Amino acid sequence: MLTADNESGGVEVVCCIRFKVIAPVKTLLTGSAVIELGAGLALLCCPSAMVTLLVGAPLEAPAALTVARVGGGAVLSLGVACWLARADAQSRAAIGLLTAMSFYNVATVAILAFAGIAFGLHGVALWPGVALHAVMTAWCAECMRRTLLNGTMDSNLRKQSNTERGPR
Repeated sequence: MLTADNESGGVEVVCCIRFKVIAPVKTLLTGSAVIELGAGLALLCCPSAMVTLLVGAPLEAPAALTVARVGGGAVLSLGVACWLARADAQSRAAIGLLTAMSFYNVATVAILAFAGIAFGLHGVALWPGVALHAVMTAWCAECMRRTLLNGTMDSNLRKQSNTERGPR
């Protein structure tokens, strides 16, 4: 645990700064896990119904059902990874997962919005899905920004602490 003198002459504990970053990341990873576990299981179990909710047309070909189930397995895997990473929200692996989730959410927004605008597909869950993934993208970006800012603050405090101690 690192400490630094503050302007009022007291000691500020760095773990307080970290707590402000860890809590939102843990909440994001937990929320993402719940959402993606549910979506992944639904795509694995009943892919045609899920696709009908999203785009308003069922999957009928065996090849389409197979590919949708593969996608469901991938989304389920993201959910499991988020669930496991929430216990160590400051690790490099968790930051990597936040980055991957950001790309996934951006891609999902683009793909679903394109389906609605360019192809005229319109399932009852299409635009709510676009909105959900847009919000999740923004949340991932904010958590990554805070985490990077926190890393910079920790680094600066370590340098300051080492400078105050002087050479050994």
